[in-house]
Amino acid sequence: MNHHFAIYISNNDNKVELIEKIISGDINSIFLGVNGAVFSEVTLNKFIDEEQRHGRFDVVTETKNSLQNSSEGERRKALLQHIISKQPDYLIVDNVFGNLDITSRVTIHKTLSELSTHITIIQITNRISDILSFIEVVYQLKDDNLILFEKPENKQYKSFVNDLPQSYNPITSEINPLVKFSGVSITYHDRPIIKDICWEIKSGEFWQLIGPNGSGKSTILSLITGDNPKAYGQDITLFGVKKGSGESVWDIKKKIGYFSSDMLRGFKRLDSIGNMIASGFFDTVGLYKKPANQQIKIVHQWLHVLGMFDIRKQNFLSLSTGHQTLVLIARSMVKQPPLLILDEPTNGLDDTDAQIFTQLINKISKETNTAILYVSHRKEAGLKPDFVYQLIPNETGSSGEKMTFGKFL
Repeated sequence: MNHHFAIYISNNDNKVELIEKIISGDINSIFLGVNGAVFSEVTLNKFIDEEQRHGRFDVVTETKNSLQNSSEGERRKALLQHIISKQPDYLIVDNVFGNLDITSRVTIHKTLSELSTHITIIQITNRISDILSFIEVVYQLKDDNLILFEKPENKQYKSFVNDLPQSYNPITSEINPLVKFSGVSITYHDRPIIKDICWEIKSGEFWQLIGPNGSGKSTILSLITGDNPKAYGQDITLFGVKKGSGESVWDIKKKIGYFSSDMLRGFKRLDSIGNMIASGFFDTVGLYKKPANQQIKIVHQWLHVLGMFDIRKQNFLSLSTGHQTLVLIARSMVKQPPLLILDEPTNGLDDTDAQIFTQLINKISKETNTAILYVSHRKEAGLKPDFVYQLIPNETGSSGEKMTFGKFL
């Protein structure tokens, strides 16, 4: 009989080192065999890198697409099938449900459950709610040893007591709605993506955009940020300007604060925490220009809000994933943009950091006129959007439906 277990970690634990120690048997003298496999975002990124750099397509999805051109759900299902075909003796699964919709989660869970009948599965997770149902015991790390996990009592974690700073030169928008789609339809290579989308985002509103993997969420974001050339010829108005009437992409981007969990991938630049926040004034990730005195003052105010003023000169990369996320959200807000876009922002966050993230976003929603567009499959406890816009896939392209957050729950 196979024995399965999970290791519940925080973002302060070194996950890469942990996986290496599990494989080598250096933790609690665990010996799992020599033919193991790791199902993780790191593994997935290695295959995508091989596609981009060497044209190698070792993992192919059900639709025969490359990993790079597939949705997150298609990628993970294809990777798991590829790993299973190698017949490993054991499988380490890390952040198994990251960025997946409900259907994909069910599919992945079912596959792993069936696999667990004949090989050992070790789950690494930073979310208690993600622990697989067939897991028999849960451990946590202490001094490089595994000890039985005891669920802590509910705690009120860090709250943000300082008022949010006011920009010295805020980018205001007297136009409402900020974003307006009127019958927008997009097709790629004869494949309809979205169909007749009608949607408005007004100043100060807090929206969550949901929909299955591949339903067109990324397409909609790219239409809003100005990165998608298919926006031309569509009835789209951004910040009071009809798309195609002479606006530049940078005119659009300077009115948008943007954060995606993908921004943390592969970032190597050695910037301080303070400089990373200041770079938001110049729409760069990393500081290349000297900020004005008033801009520095605003950065210091944000550092006080985050409780990071005393470590402002510390290397940004030395922070946990959760605290890096908070810094990059502050970076996106220093210019007080009319619209803040958060694209899968909680992917990779542990339970504690997710609570801190939720407090900060609720504070931004309450204390500013910035509209928030939050894109995620997760229903984060305590996060309070006003509205939900749901994409519903069908053969002619995904349609859209507006609902209140209460109905979504």
